[in-house]
Parts: sequence; C-alpha cells; structure tokens
Amino acid sequence: MSAALPAGMAERVDLPVSGMSCAACARAVENQLTATVGVTSAHVNFATSTATVTFDPARAAVRNLVDAIEELGYGVPQSLAGENAGEDVEEQAREREYAALQRRLWLAAAFAVPVVVLGMWPGRMHLAAMNWIQLALTAPVVFYAGAPFYKGAWTALRHRSANMNTLIALGTGAAFLYSLAVTVRGGHQVYYEAAAVIVTLILLGRALEARARGKASEAIRRLRELQPKTARVVRDGAEQDVPVEQVRVGDLVVVRPGEKIPVDGLVREGDSAVDESMLTGESMPVDKKPGDAVYGGAINRSGSLRFEARKVGRATTLQQMIELVRQAQGSRAPVARLADVVSGYFTVGVLAIATVTFLVWLALGLSGAAPLSFALVNFVAVLIIACPCALGLATPTAIMVATGRGAERGILIKGGEALEAAYRIDTVILDKTGTITCGQPRVTDVIAMNGYSEAEVLRLAASAERYSEHPLALAIVEHAQALAIAQEASAGFRAVTGRGVEARVAGHDVTVGSLTGPPGLPEMERLAAEGKTAVAVSVDGRHAGAIGIADTVKPEAVDAVRRLHEMGIEVWMITGDNRRTAENVARQVGIQRVLAGVLPDAKAAEVRKLQAAGKKVAMVGDGVNDAPALAQADVGIAIGTGTDIAKEAASITLMRGDLNGVAGALDLARRTMRVIRQNLFWAFAYNAIGIPIAAGVLYPFTGWLLSPVLASAAMALSSVTVVTNSLRLKRA
Repeated sequence: MSAALPAGMAERVDLPVSGMSCAACARAVENQLTATVGVTSAHVNFATSTATVTFDPARAAVRNLVDAIEELGYGVPQSLAGENAGEDVEEQAREREYAALQRRLWLAAAFAVPVVVLGMWPGRMHLAAMNWIQLALTAPVVFYAGAPFYKGAWTALRHRSANMNTLIALGTGAAFLYSLAVTVRGGHQVYYEAAAVIVTLILLGRALEARARGKASEAIRRLRELQPKTARVVRDGAEQDVPVEQVRVGDLVVVRPGEKIPVDGLVREGDSAVDESMLTGESMPVDKKPGDAVYGGAINRSGSLRFEARKVGRATTLQQMIELVRQAQGSRAPVARLADVVSGYFTVGVLAIATVTFLVWLALGLSGAAPLSFALVNFVAVLIIACPCALGLATPTAIMVATGRGAERGILIKGGEALEAAYRIDTVILDKTGTITCGQPRVTDVIAMNGYSEAEVLRLAASAERYSEHPLALAIVEHAQALAIAQEASAGFRAVTGRGVEARVAGHDVTVGSLTGPPGLPEMERLAAEGKTAVAVSVDGRHAGAIGIADTVKPEAVDAVRRLHEMGIEVWMITGDNRRTAENVARQVGIQRVLAGVLPDAKAAEVRKLQAAGKKVAMVGDGVNDAPALAQADVGIAIGTGTDIAKEAASITLMRGDLNGVAGALDLARRTMRVIRQNLFWAFAYNAIGIPIAAGVLYPFTGWLLSPVLASAAMALSSVTVVTNSLRLKRA
C-alpha cells in the first residue's frame, strides 16, 4: 500500500477511508492530513474513498495518519498495515460499507412504508393514536438507519465544520422533533413521513451511488483477478505448486494449456499461443517460442511452456499496471479545482440560505396557514435538496471509468492531469523508428540479374552473411529463412567495416555490400531513391543482383495517421534519418510535415519550437532516446510492447506497439473531458435550480411547494445521474 518515492526521502501511502458522505467530508480529511506533522502532501478522492498521502517517514508513520483520519470520525480498515497490506483492502472496505448500508436501507424502507400509509390515511381516523404509531415507526428509522448522519454531523460540529451529514441531520431532526412536540401537545400537523422517507431515500441514493462507483472501479478488480494464486515451479528437479508470492527471479516456471502465466519471464522451452488481451488490448493470441517474453496475467492457450522468471511480485507488468491505474483513478484533474473550492464553502452557504428561508417565511406568515409549519417545510426542503455529492463525484468518477477503460484497451494513463492535457492536444509528433516503422531492417526487394534467379541471389547472399552480426546481414538471413531457402556452408569469411562482406560459397567468390557493383546501376539508384539501403550481390566478380533493405512501415500506421487527421490533429514526423529516407516513409503513411536529421538530444528543442508557436503538442516515441522530448511535450506518449510500462517521461503508455493507440488515447481524453463538463454543468445547474425552488420562490406565483420528500428524491437522483453518466465511458 505504500511505496518509496525515487528521491528516497519520502513515502506514499494509499489509505481506504470509510464513512465519507460527500466532497466536504473528503476535503475535511484532506485538510486534517495536510496539517499532520511530517505530511508533505495529501489528496482525498471521494469517488474511490481513498486518501493518498506523501509523508516523511522520519517524522510520521502510517499510524499517525490513521489516527488523524479517525479523529475526524472516519474509519480506516484495521487490516491495513502499510507495506504488507493486502492489495484488496480498499475493495473489502467498500464491500463491508456497502453491506452495512444495505442493512440500514432495508430496515428504513420496512418502517417508512407504513409511516407513509398512515400519513395518507383517509380522514385521519383516531388522529392522536396514529401520531403515536407513526412516532414508534419513525424512531428506528431516524435513530438506527439514520445514525451515521447524526454521528457524522456531531463529529463535524466538534471540529467546527459542516458537511452533507450536517444538512441531513438538521433537516430530518427538525422534522422529527417538530412532529414529536406536536404529538405530545395533541396537535394534528406532523411530518414523520418526511423524516422517515428522507432517510430512506438518501440511503437508497447512497446505495445506488456506491454500487455505481463499484462498477466504475471494477477495472482494478478485473486486473487483480488475472493474477493466479499459485505457480508451478521446478525445484530440485521436480515440479511443485507454490504460492505466487514465493516465486523467485531465476525460477523455472511451468505453464500448461489453459493456465494463467503467474509472473513475467523468458520462454526457455515450448511453443504456444498466449492471450495477452487483458494486458495489451491485443485481441489475437501471440505466438511464443524460446527467447520470447511472457507476462504475468496472460493466458496460455495451446502448448506447454517453461520459462525463466525475470520479474516477480510488484515488479511484474500486471502489478505495475494495477499500481498505475490505481494511482490514476485517485488523481485529480485541474478542471475539478472549481468544484473543490465550491464544495468547501457549499455546506455553510446552504445552512445560511436555509436559515434565511425559515426566518423570511416565518416573518411573512400566511393567512389561513400555520407560519411555523410552512417555514419548517421550506427550511427542511432547502437542507435536503442541496447536494455537494454530485459536485464531488463529477470529475473523479469519470477519471475512474476512463482510466479503467483505457487499461482494458492497453492504454495506461497516469491520471486526471494527463487526461485533461491530452484533451487539448492539436499537434502530434511521431518518432519514425520504432513508432511509425517496425524498428528493425527487413528485406523489401530482391532483384536478380545476369541469368540469376531471385532465390539464387538470396541464397548466395544469406550464405555469405550467415556469420555476420550486422543488422543488414541479419535481415538477409532472416528473410531467407522465412522463405525456407537453405543456406550453404561458406569459407574465407571476411568483413570490411562499412563496405560489406566476402566469402567463398559453393566454390564461388561471393561479395555482398558495396565492395563491388557497377556505378550508376538503375536498380540500385531506384532502391536508394525509395529510401532503402541497396546491397549489391556479386559472384566471381560479376554482378548477380541487388537486395533492398528498409525499416518497414507498421501495417496500421496509415490508418492511425488518417484517424489523427480526421480528429483535426496536425501530424509531424521526426527522425534522425536523412531527408530522402524520412520523406519516403512520411509519404507512405500520409504525413506532410517532416523533421529530418534531428539528433536525439535535439528532439526536445523541436517540441519547444512548436509549443512556442502556440501548439499543444503530444510527442510519441519508444521511450528510449525520446525521453527528453516526451518530458518536454504537453503529453508524452510512450509506445511499446509493455516491457517498460512505467516510463517516467511519458504521461500515457501504450502497452502494445499499435500506433492506433495514439488516436484511441486522445479520443478517450476528449470523451472523458466532455463527460466531466456535462457532470459539472448538471451538478451546478441542479443546485442553482433546486435550492431556490425548495426555498419557495415559486410559491407566490404558482402556489406550489417542493416537499422535503421530493427534495430528498431529487438529491439522491443527482448523484446517481452523475455516476451513471460517467459509466457511459465504459463503452468508449
């Protein structure tokens, strides 16, 4: 649960907090933690019910943080023990809180229904007796089901603050106490049904909200479920099942068909197809053979595999993903700052409005009506309808769903700030090598001359190059192997740096490279004009053909660039290659703007130039030599296969090398910000419209009042609406 920061001077811990009912609660906990000795920063996410605290371990301990939270009347699961806490502590805490909420809800509903029936009884027969029966039925609802509201309000009062519990406690308490006084005096007008139904509806709203919030955070649960509980390792020459936590680096792990891979490693024996869809978003199984990497959480679909464990525990790709998603879901977007500020003053403002409403209607009075009861109804309605919960949920629920959805598609987003920055992007810079292209040379052309066939040219070249370690030589040999062209034994191998190789193959002197070859050969010039490396092949001093080699464009690159253009985004390509090669690649994928001959350390400067021109820039690279540019950009997007998912320079990491993930990430950011703005608008609009109506401003014109019961229903509905709107992102 806690992790040391890179500086080594501070630690971060995520504490699940129970009992928070609104954004004001989260703000109170945050302020309390920030004021704790040794704490350098604290952020409390109401949607995830989690406090993220960075502190100096020399001046504070996790126990101090827990004490600070509990002093405010909120809870922290006792099973939390810092470093060794189970990763599902937050989920278990939410489940316990939800179960307790359901118990209170069912009891409240069971007693509230007869209270409402009695309150609507025709003619109100035996009025005094009915009032006492309603009192008996309402008391359990108020004092048991509604107990957390009163406890929370009292705790807030002791700390000279106010929150949503304060509003609910005042509203229901006023209705109950007024009705009690009327019952004791033998009066008629009571509001027991208002107190009982308000508590019931608020509990219902919170239960629905908690359930929806659980759906919003289910991405982490699904990722955790990918981790098998045990692993089969070979020790002392025998296979044995051990808890996955006991797997050590270097262990030989055995995985049979249909089983989950427990940790990251390298295949030593076996061939299989592995389903990595939950890690990378790649729908098709990936073939694995000796030397290939496998990742914990993936599913072995066909053959058996034996692999050497390379990363275990928290170092595995799956655990890093879980950590990144959890941190992202607990983050705060800059757009939420206005809501944070408003929620800090909201409760006090509502109390003031409710008090003024009560005093104004009491002073005005109404002919033929009891001024006190009329003023009381409006007072309670204002308290109940005001809901800072919707404001507090507007941003974090959308971020939770978006980051979870991104993780399911192999897009890891560091948090709300990254999402908001990605939403503003209008320019994307794509690194060429490894991003637009595959990152390794491949044979693209084989040209035969002077009576030789293409197969013969390739056979002779591969046979001569078989002992070379040059990347171009490896490309020729691999191409021959892919075409099942057998290589022959060679002798007298000699490599000349920068020019090629020569060897004797099947009794012939074969040279490959620029050692020989007639100048001005049209085929060689054509290959060079296309941005390819032209390799001449000669046999016994006679030109036999040419081989074109290039770093080929990824299959999805054309479609990815087209999608970015359709989104109205300006696309640039940056590379250290010469302009001819760069423009040839750019032409293939549909990019018009090219920055060629740019050295790795100068890429960040090119990003700054575009930013200086007013562009919001996303830099897309492989995270190796692009780190400075990734850090300089408004959004750094690291593209790779998931072996280094925690690249510090990047705001967004694409688990697989599919360039379409860039458009997918930016589209997700745009959808998320659209949902956040919708949530904030409706949260503000709801209160702006609801509070004046509850205060009775329409009564002089329409004679219509908003009852406290309707106010409580509307309040509950507002929070559920915000969360439900955020859940639409699950379909993005």
